[in-house]
Amino acid sequence: MLCQDVHQFGQNLVRRKPLEPRTRAESRLSRCLNTLDLVALGVGSTLGAGVYILAGEVAKNRAGPASIICFLVAALTTVLSGLCYAELGARVPSAGSAYLYSYVTVGQLCAFIIGWDLILSLVIGTASVSRAWSYAFDSLTGNHISQALQRVFSQYMPAYLATYPDFLALALVLLLMGVLILGARQSALVTKVFTGINISVLSFIIVSGFIKGDLHNWKLTEQDYKLNTSGSNDTYSLGPLGSGGFLPFGFEGILHGAATCVYAFFGFDIIATTGGEALNPHRSIPWSIMITIFICFLLYFGVSAALTLMVPYYLIHPASPLPQAFFHIGWDPARYVVAVGTLCALTSSLVGVLFPMPRVIYSMADDGLLFRGLARIHARTRTPVTATLASGILAAVMALLFELRDLVELSSIGTLLAYIMVAFSVLVLRYQPDQNLSKNEKANNEIEICECDTSSLDPVPEAGTSWILKRLCDPIHTTPTQKSGQIVYGCAFLLVILLIILSLTLAQWPIQVFSGDPVLTTVAVLLLLLITGVTVIIWRQPQDPSRLPFRVPALPVLPLVSIFVNVYLMMQMTSGTWAQFGVWNVIGSVMYLGYGIRHSLENNEPQPPSSTSQNLHKNTPGPGSS
Repeated sequence: MLCQDVHQFGQNLVRRKPLEPRTRAESRLSRCLNTLDLVALGVGSTLGAGVYILAGEVAKNRAGPASIICFLVAALTTVLSGLCYAELGARVPSAGSAYLYSYVTVGQLCAFIIGWDLILSLVIGTASVSRAWSYAFDSLTGNHISQALQRVFSQYMPAYLATYPDFLALALVLLLMGVLILGARQSALVTKVFTGINISVLSFIIVSGFIKGDLHNWKLTEQDYKLNTSGSNDTYSLGPLGSGGFLPFGFEGILHGAATCVYAFFGFDIIATTGGEALNPHRSIPWSIMITIFICFLLYFGVSAALTLMVPYYLIHPASPLPQAFFHIGWDPARYVVAVGTLCALTSSLVGVLFPMPRVIYSMADDGLLFRGLARIHARTRTPVTATLASGILAAVMALLFELRDLVELSSIGTLLAYIMVAFSVLVLRYQPDQNLSKNEKANNEIEICECDTSSLDPVPEAGTSWILKRLCDPIHTTPTQKSGQIVYGCAFLLVILLIILSLTLAQWPIQVFSGDPVLTTVAVLLLLLITGVTVIIWRQPQDPSRLPFRVPALPVLPLVSIFVNVYLMMQMTSGTWAQFGVWNVIGSVMYLGYGIRHSLENNEPQPPSSTSQNLHKNTPGPGSS
């Protein structure tokens, strides 16, 4: 009896969600967003205040003028994740994004963890962006707001809270939460307005930089550095020179800068959460994701180029690079234009991070993994009103009371984990068979099994390891079978483990690995050989021949590269961040074991056949697949 209970418990943990909706009803959410709306949401969420700060930080301390190459490398890296989101977003046009993809691919427990971590990332992101908006607005008033609040409240605030309650950030979150409740189209309209202003300001910065810039700033020498050192009366210190020129910190600086710039492209995945509200998700989601990444790359590239042309990279001000750059070229009034752009960027970014948060919560509640009341839809606006109120109030309270700069890295872990799971889902789902095998196909499979059993009674000289390897690398069927799908599952899990070990080795001992340390270099080479061998096995398996709205090219290589990049970035996080991440997941485990596992709708319905590719090429607009 105990063994049966344990087996049933384990079955519930890995129970997968079918992609066929539980009902054929139309999505409970309002389908009203076109491609332009999705692009505006994606660009607004991705192109936040980072473009006004990050370009200067990367240029000053990491790459110099070569920061434009850093953004190119980061954009190409982001495209890998973007392609994976595009395929799954087109296949599964429902709310939930990475949470839903995990539920379909790996099972209930992993899906809950992904969804739970996404909630953490979005709540922290909302609170931190609203705080940043408050700081930017306060700086325009000469910091009078913060000084007044500190005088009144600082003596009452405990040490673990902020020095003063930020009522401006609280009001902003509550205001935008009201906009979200009004409807998806209204949210998209607000985002389009502020994103349009932001792009106009950035275009002004780029044009100004190319007009007033000096190409000599891309080939600076030590003599220029000494001249600036002796003649500079700035209140901040000069940055490092490096070796000068266009690549002052070499290719190592480009790699370090690119790793930082990857975070600048976080936010495009909001588009995947609009699957239940997009008018034509099969077409608009892939296009919107790719257009968003391209637009953001052009603007990051242009701002970085303009900044390094206007100011020598070692003279860039770390806190306010663009206003100081205009001051440097004699266009001091332009700093007000930059300030307007910063506020608009933060506003559109805040809407962008607020928008997916209730949709992830709604999707989990609709599946029974969170409290069912959170899945309530407003009758008129058809928005997840309860989830919006709950998540918005939580984020607003955090913005009011906490300093969140130290938690931004924690927010990034959840996003990177979601990227990994989406790439993994693309990798395995493409190799799974259709759920509805015809009777002839099933009969053929049974005949094949019987033939294999009969032949196994005869002496076969190739029997053993060589026979198994031959079958793995040279499968009989040209379409996926249950056996080939299981092989891909096993190989994909093994690849993730190998990539984690390789990333950990490269993150902790990079110098030893590349300098030829006998132990670590050997370990890295062996891991690469194993990864290559397992990848070849996956590559040799038959893929689903069904027509899909969008396909990731070069399978299985591109998803694996995406997984490796994101795992490597996660390995750069500090131990303190991992500890906080662990505490959050412990809380989530209690929630799941205490409520989710018992109330999940999938646990109360018959489990579908073991294949996980349940008619992926069909439309799935129903609410049950959200």
